[in-house]
Amino acid sequence: MHKLVRITTVPISLLVLLRSQLKFMSAHYDVVAVSSGGDALEEVGQQTGVRTVAIDMTRQITPFKDLVALWKLYFLLKKEKPEIVHTHTPKAGLLGMMAAWLAGVPLRLHTVAGMPLLEKEGFTRVLLEFVEKATYKFASQVYPNSLAMKQIIIQNSFCPPCKLKVIGNGSSNGIDTEFFNPRNLPQPQNRNELRKSLNISDNDFVYCFIGRIVADKGIHELIKAFDGVLASRSDVKLLLLGPFERDLDPINEITEDSIINNDSIIWVDFKADVRPYLGMSDAFVFPSYREGFPNVVMQAGAMGLPCIVTDINGCNEIIQEGQNGLIIPVKNADALRLAMEKLLADRELRQQMTNCSRSMIVEKYDQAFIQNEILKEYKYLCSTRVSN
Repeated sequence: MHKLVRITTVPISLLVLLRSQLKFMSAHYDVVAVSSGGDALEEVGQQTGVRTVAIDMTRQITPFKDLVALWKLYFLLKKEKPEIVHTHTPKAGLLGMMAAWLAGVPLRLHTVAGMPLLEKEGFTRVLLEFVEKATYKFASQVYPNSLAMKQIIIQNSFCPPCKLKVIGNGSSNGIDTEFFNPRNLPQPQNRNELRKSLNISDNDFVYCFIGRIVADKGIHELIKAFDGVLASRSDVKLLLLGPFERDLDPINEITEDSIINNDSIIWVDFKADVRPYLGMSDAFVFPSYREGFPNVVMQAGAMGLPCIVTDINGCNEIIQEGQNGLIIPVKNADALRLAMEKLLADRELRQQMTNCSRSMIVEKYDQAFIQNEILKEYKYLCSTRVSN
């Protein structure tokens, strides 16, 4: 059985985004999952049955720690001798692809699921561009997880087009459309109880956001837009579900104060199961500045929610304007407010979108389809290498 090593910077990526894929691949490969250590990595091993190895990596630029991680990865790969190394996330991509190249791993694969440099300027952008190019240089194949991301890579000359391929219709893993199914909600009768516990009445219209509470998720614009909606309608609530992140790209104090002090804005910290919160909401709002291929938009769609998203790669592939949601310009609070008001006022449009949302996600992004497409790619690369 061929050996496959999957690497991410932090274990939560393995646990939340790739857990089912690791378990699926373990039936076909000897899988080793590598990431920074901690309880989450141990949980990955327990839930998937694959072997895990802890190598500490940071998300920041830390030259000494990065060099230590690089050599630990190199020695691990020399020992394991995998046929395939597949990396995700920027730091794991750079270190993992370099280590795999140094160790002589034949198939070095990297998935691009977002590009922080798109929102950076000056020296920081130059440095991040260098990192991106280096990662792709050491990789034998690069997999942007959206068609638009592929075009961005080509337009910026980060990588030769011959190395690039989008798996299926996009997405790194798809989603479990049976798990994210409004008919399969645990204790659906608790919808009203959950609303009540969050001080949301039965008649309130709930906009839901899921993600890190940071600036580049469009939180500043979201709060401003919601304040505008609230000025004319008191029967609305904004549910923010996700952790405040104050080390990387924090929101400003004014916006944070608005979240804390506005009774119509409800903040809930990270939850492993977001379905009850999607199930009690009326619309999903995701005004991010940049994404790879956002799982939360697919999850909301599979739960039957109409979505408001920004016109960025990934989002504008999942959402079709007027069919399963609305697409607005990036960093435009006024456009966001108008879209939120449109869904609030137009019950017929909202119902039409609800009717389309789930079927569109199931058809294109079901997890089983994506995982089988990745498996086909692995088998093709292995067979081509043998035949050569």
